[in-house]
Amino acid sequence: MNLKKKRALESLLSPMEVQIVSGLTSPAKIQAYLDKIPYSEEEAYRCPLAVIRDQKAHCFDGALFGAAMLRRIGHPPVIVDMLPNDCDDDHLLAIFKVDGYWGAIAKSNFSGLRYREPIFRTRRELILSYFENFFNLLGEKTLRAYTVPLNLKSFDSLNWMTSNEHLDDIADRLDELRQVKILSRKMVKNLAPVDERSLAAGLLGSNQAGLFKPTR
Repeated sequence: MNLKKKRALESLLSPMEVQIVSGLTSPAKIQAYLDKIPYSEEEAYRCPLAVIRDQKAHCFDGALFGAAMLRRIGHPPVIVDMLPNDCDDDHLLAIFKVDGYWGAIAKSNFSGLRYREPIFRTRRELILSYFENFFNLLGEKTLRAYTVPLNLKSFDSLNWMTSNEHLDDIADRLDELRQVKILSRKMVKNLAPVDERSLAAGLLGSNQAGLFKPTR
């Protein structure tokens, strides 16, 4: 991370918060931190500083936090949005590379939509690793596409790491990005439903208030 940006974030932290952030020295440790804090059912967005202060996050907040913490240890702050059909929520990842292989950090209300080890040769491989675990409460597999990457460095002037004020601008930009489809219509038609055990496993430990409620 640019030393100026690092100081801008850490200058606002208490000594205890600095100690927490300083311990996030690997992608796995960043993910472990996100896994420990509660999933937020609130629709409002939190910047990385607010995640530390409030000790809660949903998937948007978690991806931004992951990107900011990855930036501290030398990775670019890059996010990708995974896009469902009309019966589910999208899901945001902070992605990173180690020795040329992709991995991801994520905060999710579903147990299977979180961390991915950096073992995937392409972003498409990485995204597809989430497919079987990307389902709604009706037991439907809903992942359909993903966006091209967004480097949050372009939002540095809006202080996205330390202020909630302009986070809607990031969400709006994600909506504008080119989308990469992963399924044909025939594939969608032939998808099997999620079995009961997988559905129960995916919901293990979830915050019920924060779950997307699909309707027909």
